[in-house]
Amino acid sequence: MARLPYATPEALAAWLGTPAPPDAERLIARAGEDIDSALLTAIYPVDEDGDPLDSTIAAALASATCAQVEYWLAAGDDGTGAQGRWDSISIGPVSLSGRAASTAGASGVELAPRAARALRRAGLEPGRVIPW
Repeated sequence: MARLPYATPEALAAWLGTPAPPDAERLIARAGEDIDSALLTAIYPVDEDGDPLDSTIAAALASATCAQVEYWLAAGDDGTGAQGRWDSISIGPVSLSGRAASTAGASGVELAPRAARALRRAGLEPGRVIPW
């Protein structure tokens, strides 16, 4: 049986504080793939379907998934990673332009900063073993 997504469109809407986008299920699935790739060598207890047994870990995975989608939406990306990091942004007196190179980690996945923090707070890092 396939693992269910870490988050739902309803959870994403709650995270965003706005209705979930029409393609929320696709974005959530892609974000979950990024989270899985980032944690490829992390070991934590799961059930027979691969879902985490610990509610703190499950919540961190859901938060990281929602944060990843939020990041894409803010960047104008559709979850493919094809959109550049930024081309022109102005916030008050600060102005940024140009395109930044990818900052993908060792996993080859560029995680949103909030997604990475959610995982670290739960102790979920590549190579880390969470005891049963």
